[in-house]
Amino acid sequence: MTFVWAALIGYLLGAIPFGLIIGRFVRGIDLREYGSHRTGATNALRTLGAKAAAAVFVLDVAKGVAAVLLVRALFGTDPNVEWAAALAGFAAIVGHNWSVFIRFTGGRGVATSAGALGAMSPLTILVLVPIVFGIMWRSRYVSLGSVSGGLLAPIITGLLALAGLATLPAVIYALASGLLVTAAHADNISRLRAGTERKIGQKEQVATDGGT
Repeated sequence: MTFVWAALIGYLLGAIPFGLIIGRFVRGIDLREYGSHRTGATNALRTLGAKAAAAVFVLDVAKGVAAVLLVRALFGTDPNVEWAAALAGFAAIVGHNWSVFIRFTGGRGVATSAGALGAMSPLTILVLVPIVFGIMWRSRYVSLGSVSGGLLAPIITGLLALAGLATLPAVIYALASGLLVTAAHADNISRLRAGTERKIGQKEQVATDGGT
């Protein structure tokens, strides 16, 4: 039952649609009606602005962290607790991407996956974050940085595990979450190949009661 509870806890935490909530609060809009139609920080940046996007990002990261830490706290005596924590982290991404609270819509899982990975293997995040931000800064594509991070995470975590600095559950989590995040960016990858992907700084025009 530990794994069942871990999956349920992770999913329900991940399913909290912070992007949608903040969009309603800040601009009175449904974030899914604009831009990429996703509820994550990138779409929030284009439609709501930097401050709101930062709040969405932090809260989405917190969902991943909370899923792992809560399962560890609840099932700390279980010998398989790290596997349960990894499952909770993965389930949080599933909940974020396909939230039961908003008709199984959501984001792409980048922030939530990073949060859970940070809780599972902090050193991976320390190595990965500068690389990802460097790719975003050079290319001006958030999606390219996100996909690169998803693909590099299991490699970095695996190398850390070989050095005794990460666990096998963390490696498997990094692999599973990286593949899920990459798959969630299938449309972005197509646009990157076609040269039509939007770059950082391109805004989404949002209609409000007072105009656009």
